[in-house]
Amino acid sequence: MKSKSIIKILILVSTLAVPGFLFFYLLPHYAKNRYKSLPFFGPKQVAATFHTVKGKKISDTVYHVVPDFSLKDQRDSTLTWDNFEHKIVVANLFYTNTPLTIANQNLKKIVDEYPKNKLIRFISISVDPSDTAEKLEHYAKGIGATAGKWDFLSGDTTQVYRLIRKGMLLDIVNHEHDQGNKFIYSNQILLLDNQHRIRGYYDATNEEALAKLTDEIKVLVAEDLRNLKDGR
Repeated sequence: MKSKSIIKILILVSTLAVPGFLFFYLLPHYAKNRYKSLPFFGPKQVAATFHTVKGKKISDTVYHVVPDFSLKDQRDSTLTWDNFEHKIVVANLFYTNTPLTIANQNLKKIVDEYPKNKLIRFISISVDPSDTAEKLEHYAKGIGATAGKWDFLSGDTTQVYRLIRKGMLLDIVNHEHDQGNKFIYSNQILLLDNQHRIRGYYDATNEEALAKLTDEIKVLVAEDLRNLKDGR
């Protein structure tokens, strides 16, 4: 009789202990894997410096960053990376006179998911140097974009095309003809972390790619919080 009581107690302890084991050990383990850091795109090199994570020295890696710029927005204000300090940035290319509007229409859906999140900013860079602040403002109003949340930028081709090719690692071609300029450019959306490093490319017309972008914005936010916790 006594042995049966002991068996019942052991079963009860096991029943209570297993969920605790799952919660405190297995779930954090899988959660950590679920929020695996996003990749870095572009050239990189190992630096001679180190950073410390939980007391362990780790070699620093210098990743490619999108360089600074000085471009006009739809309010005719000059914006640089200083205006996006410590922000996660989602960026793409466009121009106001394009008949292809699906890319920014799709991006608008993602912008609308973060109406009050001050950590995330959106920028669309015009490939057409004739896009004045007035044209950008008209376009922004037409698509329902709010300046300061979603900024439309333009500038001279020397700066903009260098930024696109060397910084964003995208393609841009300007064909001049009698009927006007024809711009051929990459239809990719970029996800940049708060240090302006490229963490993802997404086809602006592909629903699966856009869903992935939405998920990876959240992963990048979680990564930033984790880095703060680790003291990076």
